[in-house]
Amino acid sequence: MSRRVVVIGGVALGTKAACRAKRIDPTTQVTLIDKDEYISYGGCGIPYYVSGDVADHTALQSTAYHMVRNEEFFKTIKGFEEVVTGTTVTRIDREAKVVWAKGKDGVEKSYPYDKLVIGAGSRTRDLQIPGQELAGIHAVGNLEDAMAIKERIAGGSVESAVIVGAGFIGLEMAEALADMWGIETSVVEIGDQIMPGFVGKQMAHMAQRSMEENDVTFYLGETVKSFEGEEGAVKKVITDKRTLEADLVIMAVGILANGELARDAGLEVGATGGIVVNEKLQTTDPDIYSGGDCIELKHAISGKVGIWPLGSLANRQGRVIGTNMCGGSATTEAPVGSFVVKLFDKSLAGAGLTRKAAEEAGFDAISVSMCQLDRAHFYPEKELMFLELVVEKATKRVLGIQGFAGSGDAMVGRINAVAATLKYKPTILDISNLEFAYSPPFSSAMDIVNALANVADNVVDGLLNPIPVETFEGLWEEGECVFIDCRELPDSTPFKEKFPEKWMTIPQGEMKKRIAEVPEGKLVVLVCNTGVRSFEAQLNLREMGITNTVSVQGGMATLKTWGSKVSE
Repeated sequence: MSRRVVVIGGVALGTKAACRAKRIDPTTQVTLIDKDEYISYGGCGIPYYVSGDVADHTALQSTAYHMVRNEEFFKTIKGFEEVVTGTTVTRIDREAKVVWAKGKDGVEKSYPYDKLVIGAGSRTRDLQIPGQELAGIHAVGNLEDAMAIKERIAGGSVESAVIVGAGFIGLEMAEALADMWGIETSVVEIGDQIMPGFVGKQMAHMAQRSMEENDVTFYLGETVKSFEGEEGAVKKVITDKRTLEADLVIMAVGILANGELARDAGLEVGATGGIVVNEKLQTTDPDIYSGGDCIELKHAISGKVGIWPLGSLANRQGRVIGTNMCGGSATTEAPVGSFVVKLFDKSLAGAGLTRKAAEEAGFDAISVSMCQLDRAHFYPEKELMFLELVVEKATKRVLGIQGFAGSGDAMVGRINAVAATLKYKPTILDISNLEFAYSPPFSSAMDIVNALANVADNVVDGLLNPIPVETFEGLWEEGECVFIDCRELPDSTPFKEKFPEKWMTIPQGEMKKRIAEVPEGKLVVLVCNTGVRSFEAQLNLREMGITNTVSVQGGMATLKTWGSKVSE
């Protein structure tokens, strides 16, 4: 008798699991049930559909060979027995091995199974803000939500928009509205930085400033208290600090796992609300599998349990489930949380832990940052890339990496290279010696990732005493120190002329012979273009007996990108 597989949820995980099972055993009978009308779409592409980069919603459902993945596709091309949309699963009877679901007609029907897949996904967190029922307030939970948002925008009635939340979806939607539609766009974030928990403050600040240059306004450290409207449609967003005009509001305030169906069936659900699974993605019932946004997994480095709403992860998990339903023994791995988000002509990416997250996980961690050209310095086409590495001091273990650069693939390629090693607990030496393909149009002979690891090694060993940009800004305001520009005079002289009371110019190559010019008894802040020459100058001064020095990480290039007053 052929195996009967019922799949609850038809976006990434469910369809992948079912298709994998059919490939291994074509006699498998698959029934796919989804509460929405649209299935198997690229959810991560929704912001680009809203922006107009992706012209039609069917493109998000299409295969690479332009076939739309709808009910008919899965029945005729993939061989599913039944595809049921617009139907909500109401309960799972594990003893009888039956799923009960209610269709659009209100009639409840049973679906027997031998193996069951729960790909119930997630939902936007409900903050229960007064007025949130007004028209024009949307979450971005599925394709229907995206279509409603785009229809409202295309109708010409949206002049101003407020996005609540500065995470992935919030930032991507901000770009979509401000860039392609020219809508006056504001982002309200309860935290003190964008992308909280994913990048450190310096990277977040640089990315925020870049978006502000593209006409997105941010209000950090603010809480939305209520919404007000006219004739049933939203018109104002009231925070604890101001009132914002809004014809459209997008709620991007995080997600909750849809684990209730599993809990009601007696399956174990964790404190996160996510379904508990083993490495084979089996629930506490070995005939029921689950994956995607509705399960909880431990982070590979911190061990912290969380929900991981990543389409790429869901697809990999779907393959594991499909294999195991057919008698295989595939396993999934703990995630390191790799991500990248496009922000106009820039991008922000990372993997592993930020310094703050590392410290919260119990690591005695430091972070170092630097900037370097993404290609050989003599190659005509190049741009600066900013990276930050998080390291455990005692063991020199690398815990995470984040980056900010252009929207090409140069930076995310570096992040991915390190991300792939994190599960093996790499040390600074491992990353310092990580092999990269080299050619001047693609990279430097000493790749920026190798150089970043070397910087971390110098810091841990006490050779380099760096400060981040935020610390530099504080020292600049205090005025109880001396600033020495280690660049050559054509670069440094304008700053000496602009800040004659604070700024000194001593090129690094002249530091030893001009040691008498370095004031005694004051902290010496060394700066160059990217941090290399200021490090050399710090070594020179230490050799000459001057140890009260700090070097600005990333130098003037980072100060400028960060928006320092000095670089204005």
